[in-house]
Amino acid sequence: MKIAMVGLGRMGMNMAKRLLQGGNQVVAYNRTSEKTDQLVKNGAVGAYSLTELVEKLSPPRVVWVMLPAGPVVDDYISQLKGLLSPSDIVVDGGNTYYKDDIRRAHSLAENDIRFMDVGVSGGIWGLEAGYCLMAGGSRETYEYLEPIFKALAPKDGYLYCGATGAGHFVKMVHNGIEYGMMQAYGEGFEILEASPYAESFNYAGISHLWNQGSVVRSWLLELAEYAFTKDEKLSEIQGVIEDSGEGRWTVQQAIDNGVSAPVITLSLMRRFSSQKQNPFSDRLVAALRREFGGHAVARADKKW
Repeated sequence: MKIAMVGLGRMGMNMAKRLLQGGNQVVAYNRTSEKTDQLVKNGAVGAYSLTELVEKLSPPRVVWVMLPAGPVVDDYISQLKGLLSPSDIVVDGGNTYYKDDIRRAHSLAENDIRFMDVGVSGGIWGLEAGYCLMAGGSRETYEYLEPIFKALAPKDGYLYCGATGAGHFVKMVHNGIEYGMMQAYGEGFEILEASPYAESFNYAGISHLWNQGSVVRSWLLELAEYAFTKDEKLSEIQGVIEDSGEGRWTVQQAIDNGVSAPVITLSLMRRFSSQKQNPFSDRLVAALRREFGGHAVARADKKW
C-alpha cells in the first residue's frame, strides 16, 4: 500500500521505517529536509513540499500526519484540505485532543475528504516491537486502512474504537493510566530509597525480580531495570516531568463526567510540583519516559 508520512520526529520516522519494512511504499515529508533525505536512504520516496507529496500519491491518497498536538496540526490539515481530492484520507496519529478530531473531520468532510484519528502507543521501541493503535472514524475507512495497521502493529495490536474522536479518546485515557502507573512505581522506589536498607538495595535487580511472576510486573518495570542499570541512583538526571497534555485532558474528562479519578489526578499534580523539586520518585518517572518514548530529561548538572 502507498502512504504519505508527514512529520518525521521520534515516532513518525520509526513508523515510516516499519511501514517500509512491511513492504509498503512511503512518501515522506518533513519540515526540515534532512530527515526526509535520511528516510529516502531507507527506501522512501522524498517529497519537499505538501504539493509534491500529494502529486506522488495515487487516489485514494492516504496521508498520515505525525505532528505535535495543537495549531501546527490545524495548519497542515488546512493545507491538505486544499490539495487533496474527494475520497482521499487524512490520518492524525499524534496525541490530539479528541474534540479537535471532530472539528477537523467536519472541515475535511466539506471537501469529501475522509479522516481518521489513530492513537499510537509504543514510543521509540515501536519500530522493533510494533505499535498499539487505537482508531476512530468510519468503519469503512478503518477497513480500507487495515493493511497499514497490520504493518505497524504487533498481533492483536490495533482496534477500531468507534466514531471520530474515539481513537484519541482511548489513547487519552491510556496516557492518564500511564501517568498513574509510573507515579506508583516512582513512589515505591522512593520508599525503598528512604528505608534503612537502601544501601543494600540493587534497584535494577529489584525491577528484574518483580517482573518474574509478580502481580506488579510490566514493561515499565523492564524499562526501570534498563534505567537503573545505566544509572543506579538516577543521579545524572533531574526529576522534572513534562506535562504533555493527555493527563490534563483525562482529568478534565473525569471532572466533566463526574468520575472519581484521584490517582490519575494526583499524578498530574505531581508533574506540576516536579518542576520545583527533585525527589527520587520523580527522577524514576522522568527516566521511564526517556526509556519508552525518548523524551528529553533535565540533566542533574544543568538547570531546567
